[in-house]
Amino acid sequence: MDKPEAAGLAGAGAGARARPDEGPLARIRRLLEPDPRLCERVCSTSAEWEGRVFSVELLDVALPDGSHGRRELVRHHGGAGVGAIREDGCICLVRQFRVALGRVSLEIPAGRLEPGEDGPRCAARELGEETGLVAGRLEPVARSLGSPGFTDEATQVFLAYELSAGSSHPDEGELVDVAWVPLDEVLAGIRAGLIDDGKTIVAAQAAALRAHGLA
Repeated sequence: MDKPEAAGLAGAGAGARARPDEGPLARIRRLLEPDPRLCERVCSTSAEWEGRVFSVELLDVALPDGSHGRRELVRHHGGAGVGAIREDGCICLVRQFRVALGRVSLEIPAGRLEPGEDGPRCAARELGEETGLVAGRLEPVARSLGSPGFTDEATQVFLAYELSAGSSHPDEGELVDVAWVPLDEVLAGIRAGLIDDGKTIVAAQAAALRAHGLA
């Protein structure tokens, strides 16, 4: 008797093979196309709370089967993070106490977008404010979603090279300590679960790929 194929092995990806004449992103683009079997339609939105950094909305959504569901959504303007790479291969991290975690966290410099500000300008500004560094070259790496199940927050991640020293001026109440760490030690810290900030993981892995000519 034939064994039934597991759903996870026979999903949409199995039938979305790229044709020889297509580029490497063709399959990904098809998998991201709107699908009426998956889409939810927003019927109503109510503003529950608004703060300085984000706001909270409650959504009533219509599901594909005709039923309704409730979604709690956090709206955020987004931000940018930057992994500054020194000539010796060390990456600049900031030590900062995160009250949500109740402990010190190791992260790349980052912050939220100011009104009218784009990702590169935000990354350069945050790098200068937190570390005093000026980047001669800024390269985009990725756009990272924090937790798309409930928030639209997106962080644009960059790598910075050709660094020079300036003067730091952190935001009021922002206490940070700068540390230069060899990239291989950062990767080891990620594997050990000691460095667990998402944007920092993205930046470190991108830096490692580029250091080995793989990206």
